[in-house]
This record gives sequence, C-alpha cells and structure tokens, in this order.
Amino acid sequence: MSAARILVVDDNESLRRGIALALGEAGHAVREAARGDEAVAQLRDPDAETPDVVVTDLRLPGVDGLGVLRAARERDAAMAVLLMTAFGSIETAVQAMREGAFDFLQKPVGLDQLELRVDRAIDHRRLLHEVTSLRAERSSRQASEKIIGRSPGLREAVDLARRAAPTRSTVLVTGETGTGKELVAGLVHALSPRAPGPFVKVNCAALPETLLESELFGHERGAFTGADRAREGRFEQADGGTLFLDEVGDMSPATQAKVLRVLQDQEFHRLGGTRTLRTDVRIVAATNHDLERAIAGGRFREDLYFRLAVIGIHLPPLRERSEDVPLLAERMLQEFARDLARTRSGFTRAALAKLRAHPWPGNVRELRNAVERAILMAEEPWIGPDDLCLETPPSAVAGEAAAGRAWDELGLDQLERVAVLAALHRSGFVQKRAAERLGISRRKLNYMIRRMGITHASWRRNRDEEDEPGDGPVAPLDSAADAG
Repeated sequence: MSAARILVVDDNESLRRGIALALGEAGHAVREAARGDEAVAQLRDPDAETPDVVVTDLRLPGVDGLGVLRAARERDAAMAVLLMTAFGSIETAVQAMREGAFDFLQKPVGLDQLELRVDRAIDHRRLLHEVTSLRAERSSRQASEKIIGRSPGLREAVDLARRAAPTRSTVLVTGETGTGKELVAGLVHALSPRAPGPFVKVNCAALPETLLESELFGHERGAFTGADRAREGRFEQADGGTLFLDEVGDMSPATQAKVLRVLQDQEFHRLGGTRTLRTDVRIVAATNHDLERAIAGGRFREDLYFRLAVIGIHLPPLRERSEDVPLLAERMLQEFARDLARTRSGFTRAALAKLRAHPWPGNVRELRNAVERAILMAEEPWIGPDDLCLETPPSAVAGEAAAGRAWDELGLDQLERVAVLAALHRSGFVQKRAAERLGISRRKLNYMIRRMGITHASWRRNRDEEDEPGDGPVAPLDSAADAG
C-alpha cells in the first residue's frame, strides 16, 4: 500500500484522533478538521496540499458531510471521499454515492475495516490517475495534431495553452474569426486534469438573449412559452469538465451578470427556478472583439473581463504567419482528397507562392474553402495557381481603382462593390456580420450580393451548419464569379 494524504473530519475528538493515529501509523500523512466549514476552508485553500482521500462524518457543525463532499469534488473530481454516520439511511447513502462519494460507512466503524476501505480508495485513485494520464496523453496528441504551424506567434499561443491547461484558471482566447480559437480551447481541455470530463461548447453569438440564457443555465417547465419540460443547461452538462464560451463578446449585459455570478460562486438558478444549483466548471472563452474597447463603450462588464482573462491567449491572423500557409494547405489537401475521393499530388511552386501572397482575411476558414474548391476544380494531379480561385482582396480592388483614376471618378456601383467586398472579407464571409459592419439588413446585403454576382465556397458548405444559421448560398455556386 502506498502512502497518501488524508483529511479526517469529525467533531468527536476522541474518534477523530483515533482514526488519525491509526492512519498515521500506517504511513499516511493525516490532517484533521473538527468542523465541516473548517474542512471546506482547507479544501478551498489554493496553498494547501490536495488530499488523496477524505474521511468525514455526515453530521457536522457548520457544514455537513455532503457539503464537504462537494468541496472535495470541486477541488479534485478524482478525490476519494468516505462518509461515516451513525444515522445512516438508504436515502442518504444513495444521495452520497450519486454525488460522487467513494464509499459509505455505518458507525461504529472498526479501524481495520476503515483502513481496508482507505486502501481501496487509494488504489482506485491511483488507477484513475493512470487512466486519466493515458487518456490525456492520447487527447493531447490528437489536439496538437489539429494545430498546424511553426510560426513564432502560433507556437507562443500553443505553448501558453499547454502551460495554462493544468491550472484551474479561466482562459480567454482572442483573435480574428477563423484563426482556430476553438482548437486552442480544445487543447487546453485535452491537456487538463478535466480531460476525462465533458467539453461543452456554446456559441454566444448564434442565439438571442433569452435562448442563450436557457442554453447556459437551463430552464424549468413553464419558465416561458414553449417550455413544456425542464431542461439542463450547459453549466450542468459541463460539470466536472470545461465549458467553451465562443464569441463571449456578443453576450448581453444581463447574461454577462449571470455568468459572472457562476464564476464567482459556482452557483446558478435555472430560468423559472428557485433551487440553487452548484457546478464545477472551468471556463474557456473566446472572442474576435476588442473587449477593452467594448468595456470603454459600456458594452462589456469590466469585472467579467478580469474574471475571464486570468490567462489570455492571442492567436495571430493567417496573414501574419504566411510560413504556416503551405503546411496548412498540404494537410487540408490530404484530408479533402481522401474525403472527396480525388487523387491530388500536391501544389505547384507557383500555387504555393500564390497562397502565401494572399492576405487571407477569412483566415484558416477561408484557406479551407480555397483548398476544397481547388481540389474539386483542378483537372491535373498537381494544383496550379489557376486552380486557386481567390477573391481579389478589397485593398487590391481599391488600389487598382485609385491607380486608374481618383475616387471621386468611381461610379456608385463600383464603390458599393468595394464596400461589400471589404465587409465580407473582414467578417470571414459571414453575411450576418458583414451586414452589421455595413449598417444594413441581411436581406439588403443578400440582394446586393446577388446583384453583384459575388459568391463564396463557404456559403455552400455552411448552409446547414448551426453556428451560422441562415447563411446559405446567395448566388449560383457554379457561376464564373465563384470565389475560394
């Protein structure tokens, strides 16, 4: 039997001392607590060593044994907790086991029997740790393989994600749309002790305020029209794991306040409910907004920002890491060629040069679209520059116009086209966001795109994706104007 760190909690001093003495003589490092709230304080002390096993009475002053159990689970989901009581019942035992207790003992407990249960708990924790380590190693390899590149900016971001992963701190990933923020969030989860737990994702920009609150916190039956049954929220589903809040900068002030409360207290209520629910969740958030500017404009809470940005990771745009473009393109070519059953040998040097020279305003997402289209359109095994149908960037359109004549000589149609292309590029070809940039409705933008003959490969592929509802194709995708 290996030595372990054990916390013994009981308000009966003679019993507590006897248990501590017996376990100490067996080679364990034992700490004691006479009250439940004292044990909870020890478990929540970040400077205190984490126990391997907690042996606690059920009835305690301050906080009961179930409260100690919950605090232990918050500290470490793999911590083994043994509950003792002289007032045991089937209902209490079932509740304790349901909340994660390792074992339930009826008083009076013989010391030999207690030591045997503790030994089993230690062995269980050791095996669980080994399984968790193996799974984390496998998940780490899988997550790392998805993040491709050797540019200094990307390597710095990945290194920071690796160092942040073992901690309990919240992480804020920033960067433009399509830079891979979700992949970095997945890497943080995969390398963390929470890897065996759920990794739950929520796109805060994809839902209106009331639906987002229901998505996050759940709701009780009758909470609003159509709520015909109770529903768990994402905070409940992510208990013991990681909750990824994508596009957190699009949250309403009311939702921000509720999320802040969960971060502070690990407590929340379902919509329409009065019962306080607890959750053990690590938050990883992401945004393409400048949150400091949003704070200055009163659109984002400063206290929530500091809660989220304990560890900040910034992903540089693809135009700032052109050396990564060939690596990404080659990997995408292999994947798409396999999925689409096409034989492709690779890119010619001229094609790679064209890929590196493109500014990629849509970042990795735009690159994927370009590679997929090139594989479908190319007639030869090697993809050449003519197979890469890249939309002329807005800066180039404006540059060509300015070189030929003054801006005041351009026609209204040309100026409109430059403005629409610029908004689409800066929004990663997501029409909803482009319309917001232009200050017009999506219907108006849809009409203008059709009239101008602008298309994009992502509009075909994303027509059924839930993260961009309604952004289906707006022009015939086989038209000559289609862009990668």
